[in-house]
Amino acid sequence: MATVVHAPLTGRLSGFRTNAVAAPASSSTKCSIVNASGKIGFSGCTLKSNLVSPSLRTGPTACSSVRVAAMVADLKTKSTAPEVAASENLLRFVKYHGLGNDFILVDNRKSSTLCISPEQAATLCDRNFGVGGDGVIFVLPGVNGSDYTMRIINSDGSEPEMCGNGIRCMAKFIAELEGTTEPRSYKIDTLAGLIVPELMPDGQVCVDMGPPILEAKQVPTTLEPTRDGAVIKAPLVVAGRSWSVTCVSMGNPHCVVLLDASEDVYSLPLAEIGPLFEKNEVFPARINTEFVQVLSSSHLRMRVWERGAGPTLACGTGACALVVAAVLEGRAERSCLVELPGGPLQIEWRESDNHVYMTGPAQIAFRGTAYLYS
Repeated sequence: MATVVHAPLTGRLSGFRTNAVAAPASSSTKCSIVNASGKIGFSGCTLKSNLVSPSLRTGPTACSSVRVAAMVADLKTKSTAPEVAASENLLRFVKYHGLGNDFILVDNRKSSTLCISPEQAATLCDRNFGVGGDGVIFVLPGVNGSDYTMRIINSDGSEPEMCGNGIRCMAKFIAELEGTTEPRSYKIDTLAGLIVPELMPDGQVCVDMGPPILEAKQVPTTLEPTRDGAVIKAPLVVAGRSWSVTCVSMGNPHCVVLLDASEDVYSLPLAEIGPLFEKNEVFPARINTEFVQVLSSSHLRMRVWERGAGPTLACGTGACALVVAAVLEGRAERSCLVELPGGPLQIEWRESDNHVYMTGPAQIAFRGTAYLYS
């Protein structure tokens, strides 16, 4: 089994330098870097801490250069970067992902103010000069009767209302902070309102995402409503093509494009058209865009361009929005398996309470320490 050790980066970018260490369990071992092709690119320093040996997963769909499948045990600052000056601040984090949509989780429970700036968070998300991630999620003290508060900064430094995959990761992180493995639910205050994730006995997380918002002005979009104040199957010209779009908010805005049955969602030039949807003038708060292939009335395939993050392997709120849109367009049932590039989510839009429920995994990738420079 291959092992990896990341030597300290020598460059700096917007005030960050990061170190991530993993090695065979031993008291002293030589360091090496294994790149994405599996070739050793560096060897040198000696580690003197008892670490856990991880397995690596690489491939064309991997979000990061290296995936570490096992946790690295309690990294010691002196052993990972003994040359770091005492004046530098340390930020400890845990990296989680939900179907490849990856986040840096930070314990911010001692303050209602974020411990780092949006600019620092964006640098931390950089996949070459930082840890790498689609966003940084902060666990803050609860307000208004909630257990905790969620704040998230995207990889571009912007702040969304909430994140479906991210809140599943946050629920797992909170359980770790509390030292519990028992099934339970949490009341999480977000900029999109109160969200309730529940840890399930099988290890998955079921999230009550609340009711969808359909009124055009509340999504928000300036597109003319087509049915009862909602934008359903409305024409929108982007990149020289007329698309049929349905707009849904799950606390954050979504534009859902259900493709013709003959069109393969993976044939779309997502990198070209995604930004044109996101920044289109008809979406004053910018927009997340889901492109959907209907495989059957209960099986949908999706690719997403996320506002502030670009193409990601999964989007929980987007999966919820697309099921709502598919039901409104008469092309899907209320309970669907949504197939994303990173894996499947089970989505149900319950008729009994009008709430959307999302069930899926959240997994730890690794622990680390980032060095913040003044």
